[in-house]
Amino acid sequence: MYNELIHIGPVTVYGYGLMTAIGILSAYLVGVFRAKKHGLLPERIFGIVVWCCIFGYAGSKLLYTITVFDRVVKNPAMLLDLSNGWVVYGGILGGILGAVIYCRRKNLSFISYFDLCMPEVALAQGFGRIGCFLAGCCYGEKTDLPIGIVFSNSSYAPNGVPLIPTQLISSGLDFLNFFVLVWISRRTKRRGVVGGCYLIFYSVGRFVMEFFRGDLERGLIGPLSTSQFIAIFVFLAGVIVVLGAGGFEGKKARNA
Repeated sequence: MYNELIHIGPVTVYGYGLMTAIGILSAYLVGVFRAKKHGLLPERIFGIVVWCCIFGYAGSKLLYTITVFDRVVKNPAMLLDLSNGWVVYGGILGGILGAVIYCRRKNLSFISYFDLCMPEVALAQGFGRIGCFLAGCCYGEKTDLPIGIVFSNSSYAPNGVPLIPTQLISSGLDFLNFFVLVWISRRTKRRGVVGGCYLIFYSVGRFVMEFFRGDLERGLIGPLSTSQFIAIFVFLAGVIVVLGAGGFEGKKARNA
């Protein structure tokens, strides 16, 4: 609700950027801790995080560009706006691609680190959605329910009207996803289950939440939002991964 949190001379600390940074740092620290528990190499987590961030942000911007391509053609300069124009699904898919490339370069077992890191992705998303709330982006529809949140200083959400707090609900679901995935990881040895469950849980939650979103600039495909359309395929991919869990051994890859 207040994106500009701190002003130190010419430097401004924005809530969205701060929460994103906290999310990435938390994911890294938890990933290092869990890597030790799962017999993987904690020193490789930093590289995975870096590659996932680079490819994730690129994928996020690319998918946003595709969804508003007509506007980009008219105003290409909008691609330089780092405070707006990101699509989470592009970030997820781009981040996974980055992890695949990194693991291949380092001769690591991708599926092992996929299972390890996807709970941390959910954790980072939980903090990121708090950042969305502070900025006012990804806002919900107008509501008369007591849960309505009124923005007064947002550059994105309508100000002065009660809106469904989709950002906070999404944040709660992301944190819940993190804890459930960690719980599952402690109870299965089948490789691919945890990562596949992330894809299933996130896509279902996102599909439902889209019905309550009030920002429609992300595009529509028939009766579905772009994110709902993508969620269907992410869900199916997650189901395939879970059903094939344990069969991802392939060529032996080193953990180092």
